[in-house]
Amino acid sequence: MSRAVEETNRRMLRARDAMDRAYAQPLDVPALARIALVSEAHFIRVFRATFGETPHRYLQRRRVERAMFLLRETDRSITDICFEVGFGSPGTFSRTFREIVGRSPRTYRKETAAIAVPACFAMAWTRPSGQTGSSSSG
Repeated sequence: MSRAVEETNRRMLRARDAMDRAYAQPLDVPALARIALVSEAHFIRVFRATFGETPHRYLQRRRVERAMFLLRETDRSITDICFEVGFGSPGTFSRTFREIVGRSPRTYRKETAAIAVPACFAMAWTRPSGQTGSSSSG
C-alpha cells in the first residue's frame, strides 16, 4: 500500500471515528471534511470508496444501531430515543429505521422483547446490514 493511500485511509478513519464518538450531535459534511483535511466533494467520494457507503448513510446507520439497543434494553418512548440518537424528527427516524432494519421501531421493539437467547446471538441476528434502502450523498 502506498504512503498516499495509507494517509487517505487514516484521514477517513479519523472522520469516521469522530462520527462514532459524536453520532448524536449534528454532524455535517463540511465539518467532517475538515477533520479529514479534504474538500467536501472529495470527502464524500473517498469515504464511500473506503467504507462502502456515504458519510450520511454511515451516520444514519450508527444512529439506528444505537436506537436498536435502546429499543431492546429500555422502556423509553420511541420519540425520546429518536431525539437521543440524533434524529431531528420522529418521521425521519421511523422512515430511516425501516429502511435500514426492515421494520418499524415499534415492531422491532415488540419482536425483540420476545427473544430469550444469549446476547451474542441476539446482537448478530439483529445487526443491520446497511445494504437496504437508498444511499444519500452527504
